[in-house]
Amino acid sequence: MSEAAGPFLRHLAACNNTTLPGGRAPLLLDGFRQPLGWIDAAIAGALPRHGLPADPAGAFRIADVASLARLGRVLADAGLFRTRNEAFDVRMTPRGPSLGTIDRGALPAFGLIAAGVHVNGIVERPRGATLWIGRRAADKALDPDKLDHLVAGGIPAGYDAAAALRKEGEEECSLPAALAANAVPVGHITYAMQRPEGLRRDLLDCFDLVLPADFQPVPNDDEVAEFRLLPLAEVVALVRDTDEFKFNVNLVLIDLFLRRGLIDSASADGKALRDGLRSPL
Repeated sequence: MSEAAGPFLRHLAACNNTTLPGGRAPLLLDGFRQPLGWIDAAIAGALPRHGLPADPAGAFRIADVASLARLGRVLADAGLFRTRNEAFDVRMTPRGPSLGTIDRGALPAFGLIAAGVHVNGIVERPRGATLWIGRRAADKALDPDKLDHLVAGGIPAGYDAAAALRKEGEEECSLPAALAANAVPVGHITYAMQRPEGLRRDLLDCFDLVLPADFQPVPNDDEVAEFRLLPLAEVVALVRDTDEFKFNVNLVLIDLFLRRGLIDSASADGKALRDGLRSPL
């Protein structure tokens, strides 16, 4: 029996809690007409003090991504955001070419598009599907102790979604490459969200991975506290009734529930869910 879609809409609203530009200053890159990013007031107020004044229209213009990366390091040293020590590609559009790289922590600070990968780790059983669920470490800087996917993470510079899946799978749960190769792309999710770290404009590439019954994930770094195998019906109830999952994991799971007929997609609320999983960036 399908769940009513209404109780799940709050997760969609939480991950799309802002509009663009929403009073933010555009970040313009020489040679392009559309904004590369959108800058919140706190960052915009600091930019003139660090050598980047606004133009008469209130926009900030940068010559190239290398200049933006240097500016980002200055702002991080001034305490305006936390660096992540991981290079990410900078793109004008979600699927556009890389224009250069920048520290991952600067992406939300400048309102730049970011890409990630999420994997539904599924074990099919006679009594119904089950899902491997991780719990984030209690000392993680972002969303500590929240429930998470078997594999999920950002796509670093120079990686595509499949390569990032293999990398994150090996690091987070000791996923063998031969199993990772069986992951099936099932679509993407986009959202624009204001968070403490800044503006998140995220593209998530989603995969389903059916795993053998004897697979046992083992954390291979300090980012995951534990893994549990839960009946899919229990995961549905957790998403419906709680905020135990990391914010964007809820969206990927809702997409899974819709595809498996566990949420009524024919209702008006169900259509709103399906349409809202791909918000403009």
